[in-house]
Amino acid sequence: MSYERSIALRYLLSKRQVGLVSLISFISVVGVTIGVAALVIVLSVFNGFSGLVTSILVNFDPHVRVELPRQSDAGTYDPLLRFAQEQRELQGISRYAVGKAVVVSRNLNRVINVKGIELDKVDEVSGLRERIVLGSLGAGGQKKNEIVLGMALADRLGVVIGDTVSIVSLAGSEMALLQLGQPLIRRFHVSGIYESNNKDYDSFYAFVGLDAAQSLFNMGSRVSGVEMRLKSINQSDEIKTRIEKKFGTQYRVMTWYDLHRDLYSVMRLERWMAYLILSLIIGVASFNLLGSLTMSVIEKTRDIGILKSMGATNNSIVKIFMFEGVLVGVLGSVLGLTLGLILVWLQSQYHLFPLDPTVYIIPAIPVEVHLLDLIVVAATALALCSLAALYPAKRASHFIPVEAIRWE
Repeated sequence: MSYERSIALRYLLSKRQVGLVSLISFISVVGVTIGVAALVIVLSVFNGFSGLVTSILVNFDPHVRVELPRQSDAGTYDPLLRFAQEQRELQGISRYAVGKAVVVSRNLNRVINVKGIELDKVDEVSGLRERIVLGSLGAGGQKKNEIVLGMALADRLGVVIGDTVSIVSLAGSEMALLQLGQPLIRRFHVSGIYESNNKDYDSFYAFVGLDAAQSLFNMGSRVSGVEMRLKSINQSDEIKTRIEKKFGTQYRVMTWYDLHRDLYSVMRLERWMAYLILSLIIGVASFNLLGSLTMSVIEKTRDIGILKSMGATNNSIVKIFMFEGVLVGVLGSVLGLTLGLILVWLQSQYHLFPLDPTVYIIPAIPVEVHLLDLIVVAATALALCSLAALYPAKRASHFIPVEAIRWE
């Protein structure tokens, strides 16, 4: 250990010197500890909610969706399908058709999105079948008159398995309004009810066979696009890049993140705002450290003068007081990380902060620790404490030995 570190440790941890300076240093360590622990806990909660949202969306949505600027014949996507089949990361790929329609049951109605899917490939690209809580998907084969509704939508319409609903396609609404034709109306039997824990889907999405959707929306052989599911969600951006490199701007490629960009942007903004606000706790502790080190420099004027008269350089004096600041940052970071991780573990195991299961889909506030967050939090604490120690260290290095010990 260098003599600079030895002297710094002696100044910071000396038992013979308990006064205002030591008290402020102790408060600085406590402040850094609380700030680091708060950051670890809050970031873990944000990670938990982000992971929960991602699991809900991704388990139901495809990983990659590819569309043409307008509806095109299914054969238009054949080059894409052949290219996708060559990718080792691909788990499944399927065409789909989607459009707006009005679902009518008795005297109740609602505007919804009706999505046509290839029922024999649905398990490869979507988690729809796993989310069905009543009935089944495609129980009678790929019949054109079977439909799967969300739980909230079925409750809104007052329908159960085996009931019949009417779907009015908006594709023929313009001609009907001009009294030049009849609206496209199809009757469907409710074969299944799903619950995705996503109100947007459960309330406004219904699923039918691809052929039924094409007939309902008068699409002929056209489709809306192609959906892909990969072996790992982390490969989505890479596959998107490959498709864009291969086909240029011919297709519009969207990953699971692109499909919900607004939601994730808000979550990211909230995360950064929480990080900045809670970093102020560490900042306040750093100001305490600045004060304690400044008072320590004044108190150790004689010692500094003696050290410089014995040959200590300005850089050595700077290192002594900078090391004190770094030591406070390290000690506060270690204690804060330990405290934060303990509380996060207790929350994950014992649900210290439960949620009402009748209102929320989870029993307690979710938490998830990321190693990168721990590194960033610790680095932030060390950086702020180091900056706080810089001014006192520079001031101490500028002392003139003769002036420092004149009155001693």
